[in-house]
Amino acid sequence: MRQNMTVTEAYAAAVTEGRLTRDPAQQGVLPELDRIRAALAAPVKTGLFRKAPPPVPGLYMWGGVGRGKSMLMDLAYAQIDVPKRRQHFHAFMQWVHSEIAEARKTGVNDAIKPVAAKLIADIRLLAFDEMQITDITDAMIVGRLFEALFAAGVTVITTSNRPPDDLYKDGLNRQLFLPFIALLKDRMVVHELAADTDYRQGRLAGTETYFTPADAEARARIKTIWDDISHGISEPLTLRIKGRDVVLPQFHNGVARASFFDLCGRPLGAADYLALADAVRVLILEDIPSLGRDNFNEAKRFVTLVDALYEAKTRLICSAAAAPEFLYREGEGSFEFERTASRLREMQAEGWGVDETA
Repeated sequence: MRQNMTVTEAYAAAVTEGRLTRDPAQQGVLPELDRIRAALAAPVKTGLFRKAPPPVPGLYMWGGVGRGKSMLMDLAYAQIDVPKRRQHFHAFMQWVHSEIAEARKTGVNDAIKPVAAKLIADIRLLAFDEMQITDITDAMIVGRLFEALFAAGVTVITTSNRPPDDLYKDGLNRQLFLPFIALLKDRMVVHELAADTDYRQGRLAGTETYFTPADAEARARIKTIWDDISHGISEPLTLRIKGRDVVLPQFHNGVARASFFDLCGRPLGAADYLALADAVRVLILEDIPSLGRDNFNEAKRFVTLVDALYEAKTRLICSAAAAPEFLYREGEGSFEFERTASRLREMQAEGWGVDETA
């Protein structure tokens, strides 16, 4: 797709080319994206006495999963020609924590200031995918960081599955986070994307989700699914949970791809899997081995992972050594695994994981 189009023109071109289906709810947000594009395209004064560019109100798009929020943000991002940065929110916060740690090594009193200064010097547009706050430390950091970015004229576009007032809902000391919510609502246009269709579910409709055995054919078929979802674009996603890093090797637009060893071969626990299930809407998990007394710890972690995915209604696409009922045939835990096998079967059903409330 060529650049230098309005976002509305880019959307129309994608519809004409058959890459998108016209959706009134999606079309309803295009004027806001074009507003941001036009304002950021205005010339910025340079020189010794230049002032910070006038603030361009950003956009907070929220709504159910699979409604096209990330697609619309990416469509606008491609047509906005200013210094910019686009990241999944979890990946961005991981970068922020790393930069804060480096700043502290220099002995600065306020380690957030140099991180904000670095961003302000490099970008005019910051695009986030799937903003969510689950940690009080992140809540405090992101509040101060955004305050500095907004003051310097950086524009933010973000997507989220929840409205601003529900961010960090019921979190510890949430009253300390409320000024940030007020700042978001003051400096960004809040727009609900209330589309009726879950396009991510539509893309996966009729797709086989459990491949056995985990052989070359299964790998090839999963690769086809991944390529269709990711369009060849992915990046690792690191979730920092209680001081630990959980790394998903491949991630794109809410879909993660990892091996059994990546997630169950390491000493992870329920908190890690709950955070993972909250961060991704579809998990592709490859090479689940036969389970039993020889890999008892890995099997226990797999049970915990499946429970977390099931409760979060996260779609699971996987390859395994055997059908669910035959994955765990012997040893301690085989009886308890019957519930996991039942859940794995249920999660293969057509339409499982559709958000009934979205």
